[in-house]
Amino acid sequence: MLPYQTLDEASDALGRNLTYAETLWFQYSARKSDYFLYCHTILLLFFVFSVVPLPLVFLELARLGGFERFKIQPKARLSSAQVFRCYKDVMRMFFFVVGPLQIVSYPSIRMIGIRTGFPLPSGWEIFAQLSVYFVVEDYSNYWIHRFLHNKWGYEKIHRVHHEYTAPIGFAAPYAHWAEVLILGIPSFLGPAMVPGHLITFWLWIALRQIEAIETHSGYDFPWSPTKYIPFYGGAEYHDYHHYVGGQSQNNFASVFTYCDYIYGTDKGYRYQKKLFQKVNHYYKLKGELKAGGQQNGGSHHISTQDLKSD
Repeated sequence: MLPYQTLDEASDALGRNLTYAETLWFQYSARKSDYFLYCHTILLLFFVFSVVPLPLVFLELARLGGFERFKIQPKARLSSAQVFRCYKDVMRMFFFVVGPLQIVSYPSIRMIGIRTGFPLPSGWEIFAQLSVYFVVEDYSNYWIHRFLHNKWGYEKIHRVHHEYTAPIGFAAPYAHWAEVLILGIPSFLGPAMVPGHLITFWLWIALRQIEAIETHSGYDFPWSPTKYIPFYGGAEYHDYHHYVGGQSQNNFASVFTYCDYIYGTDKGYRYQKKLFQKVNHYYKLKGELKAGGQQNGGSHHISTQDLKSD
């Protein structure tokens, strides 16, 4: 709860007039406890899990011709009943694991110093902190993910997430309850190392989940703005990981691909990518690329299918 009764008190404390954003924040949060504000994280996650995947699910079910060439595994289709079952399972995990975890984690949020007061962070401060959060989460998630692909970790925990060999957006948080708890650690490390404002924390939670939904979407759109992010994995990259599945040591990246490259866990993917480029070049020379693309859903999809034939 903000320690000010009026906007004038807040302005006097800051020694300046409040910005428009700070005024809105004061009007909304001044009479609300920090715990109540933190519980908004539950509503945020519910919104992201439920709403963000909907356009991708619509494409999956509607099978619109103009978008079919962007589907990574064109032969793998889920029915509306299967999509609903996935969402239902995710919501069950949300209400029994994710939601309660957010409630009981409030003391740790207080301990590391996530604040709710003034001043609000600047755009550059938010950007810098989010950059740290993504890098820290990506590196720590990489090693936990690799551990979950050993015999015990996969059979006891991680195999649940890999039930979808051709993932959809709703399947991003679909996992064993233990995996949900374990992978919460990398997401918390960045804010613990560089604590910021609650608004920055909310942005981090939302962006990380949106990224996971995008990489599990099953579609690789050439116009996606994430393609301009250096070392970003993306949907096709992570889709390969789901396709080969099992205890395969390929493409563990959470967000970026540099760990896979450094530690050699993307060699199979890169090999198959180069192999297909040669195949594509051959068809182009033969004048058969167009016919091949029509049979396989487009040139992008030929590459994906060949990538997964390893």
